[in-house]
Amino acid sequence: MDALAGIRVLDLTQIMAGPFCTELLADLGAEVIKIERPNGGDDARRMGSNIAPNESLSFIAMNRNKLGMAIDIRTEAGRNLLLRLIQTADVLVENFRPGTMAHLGLSYEQVQAINPGLVYCSISAFGQTGPFAERGGFDLVAQAMSGIISVTGTPDHPAKCGVPLSDLNAGLFASHAILAALLYRGKTGEGQYIDTSLLEGALAYTIWESNEYWSTGDNPKGLGTAHRNSSPYQTFPTADGAIAIGAANQRNWERLAEVLDADELLHDSRFETNRLRTVHRDELASILAPIFQQRSTSEWLEALDAAQVPAGPVLRMSEVYAHPQVIARHMEDTYQHPLAGLVHSIGMPVKLSRTPARIHCPAPLLGQHTFRIMKTLGMTDEECLELEREGIVVDAHWKEPEE
Repeated sequence: MDALAGIRVLDLTQIMAGPFCTELLADLGAEVIKIERPNGGDDARRMGSNIAPNESLSFIAMNRNKLGMAIDIRTEAGRNLLLRLIQTADVLVENFRPGTMAHLGLSYEQVQAINPGLVYCSISAFGQTGPFAERGGFDLVAQAMSGIISVTGTPDHPAKCGVPLSDLNAGLFASHAILAALLYRGKTGEGQYIDTSLLEGALAYTIWESNEYWSTGDNPKGLGTAHRNSSPYQTFPTADGAIAIGAANQRNWERLAEVLDADELLHDSRFETNRLRTVHRDELASILAPIFQQRSTSEWLEALDAAQVPAGPVLRMSEVYAHPQVIARHMEDTYQHPLAGLVHSIGMPVKLSRTPARIHCPAPLLGQHTFRIMKTLGMTDEECLELEREGIVVDAHWKEPEE
């Protein structure tokens, strides 16, 4: 049995934060029904590499393990169909601008009457309250306004985090809260409303930076790959690449100095303690950098591993998925998509012994399961077809190939 077997999630989200949240739930066995607009569906279907009309690898990556419906919820008939689905659901996740669901008669307060146990989660750019609540926003904007960009890169060249940190964290925090709300419902029978945002998803990760500001009154700056509270803890160029060094405590610093044949650094007053090494971070890095450039990455890794100094190579994505540790942890998975064929997917990052997360179906085609799910509500073939003729719903009319 899957951990979330029997939990029905209605996914009214698009792009990344919401779909990532619901994909995490789907990976754990929840029945996630992705509800898209009939005319084009999720905007992610047109982002990145397209393998067919309305089918992109970006969409496929964020929507595995979900069923798909296409419903125009802005129409009365579409809204009524969604309300029937809400009566059967445990969770609803949406990422419209604040106020949109209320305008449609689908806010938490409006649907709680027909399903008091519903866990209803809203993910937005800035949250449901505050002066920016009604503004739209994307990951880049949230990274900028949360301080992430100001502390990434270098003081002269601030940078966006290389991955969509705000989107992914908002989705992760939302899934975390949904699971907590489901546990609470199991004890009380009561659902509840969850409100989170991209801004908070990013800001919550500025643990070192926020505390540096509160304790000193100074604005933290970007340090490249270096650490705010430990040194040496950064990357260095080698003869053929780059290496990450994690000498985060005194013992590892002493071991590193021995490997580098630089015992004199242990007696340098600037580097006696971690606090002093952090104060003199740039001076220390300027001494270590030419030493690391004398040997290859693999040579340094062998020596550092023998001395039990935490270190790792700076890998490109092609090297990541060829690395034996990544292979051993099954972090690349593959499955068949009806149009894309063999699809590669990031594996499950958490391993559960009794209820492991798994891929059991590909991302849905637009409206792939519309009629199938409508029929579970007691609707007839003719009722389904009539709503499709009226443009209220779309079904892909996809027939699974015979094995």
